Amino acid sequence: MIKAIIFDLDGVIVSTDECHYKAWRKMADEEGIYFDKIINDRLRGVSRAQSLEIILEKANKQYTETQKQRMCNNKNNYYKEFVKDINQNDILPGIKQFIKELKINSFAMAIGSSSKNAGLILKQVGLENCFDAVVDGNDIQNSKPAPDVFIKACEKLGMLPKNCLVIEDASSGVEAAAAAGIRTIGVGNAFYDSAATYKIKNLKGFSIEKMNSLLSGRNLY
Repeated sequence: MIKAIIFDLDGVIVSTDECHYKAWRKMADEEGIYFDKIINDRLRGVSRAQSLEIILEKANKQYTETQKQRMCNNKNNYYKEFVKDINQNDILPGIKQFIKELKINSFAMAIGSSSKNAGLILKQVGLENCFDAVVDGNDIQNSKPAPDVFIKACEKLGMLPKNCLVIEDASSGVEAAAAAGIRTIGVGNAFYDSAATYKIKNLKGFSIEKMNSLLSGRNLY
């Protein structure tokens, strides 16, 4: 029986993909490293440090750990500047209504994100008080696809993994949830991930009734 929903943040609650892309692009341009949207797609659900390692595959020189930390800090500072402009209008379609319905029906809710800026983003879009727990990159040692973020979210909610459901848009998140023993709904890019337990293209018009249909094996799309 599902008693709690754990949401990924970027790509599920709100899309900050363009902000991440512009921040990484600015950092890469400063370092003279080739970077494009195809590379950016590989960074979905991945920690900042791991994302940098992917970007550095195109670098023409080796970087020290101190230099890597500087580059990560620069990217994060650029990102924070870009996300200052996001607001409630950037919440993805269907999310506010679904959260409202879950709350009315006494479901527990959490955020499980690899981002270290989850609190900032939730405040920007006015959802900072909607969740019973928020677990992000500041709370864990190992980012997705390690299961740490979802295990921690279950602990904070006081729920067993079998009673939780993760909504994810990245393959790394789907893998992390599976490792934690939690079923997943794959949305967005994760709709095409064969490892996702259930799949829907997006959450527009999603409801508890439709969620129960998915859980019972009746695909919506």
